[in-house]
Amino acid sequence: MNLPPKVTDRAFARLAEINDGAAARPLRVAVSGGGCSGFQYDIRLDDAEADDLVLEGGGQQVVVDPVSLPFLAGAVIDFADELIGARFVIENPNATSSCGCGTSFSV
Repeated sequence: MNLPPKVTDRAFARLAEINDGAAARPLRVAVSGGGCSGFQYDIRLDDAEADDLVLEGGGQQVVVDPVSLPFLAGAVIDFADELIGARFVIENPNATSSCGCGTSFSV
């Protein structure tokens, strides 16, 4: 069986900041076809579905749909705050290459 993705404490903390003062919504991390390398990440606030993998931490949830799960096996979902901008980032051991923006990859 493939290892599930992991979410860092920093990513859960940033999600808590985003959800502060509002009804907490899970962060969906999905993979879809497209982008400059063949696949791209879709990261957004969304409601959990019955068949989603739910990762919990710090009172927050990150959800992954069953179709995206094989592409994210063993991946680390983190949050980076850098000069080029602040964003959720994915360190994906399944990606053989990725584009410069980090949102597109190939397997």
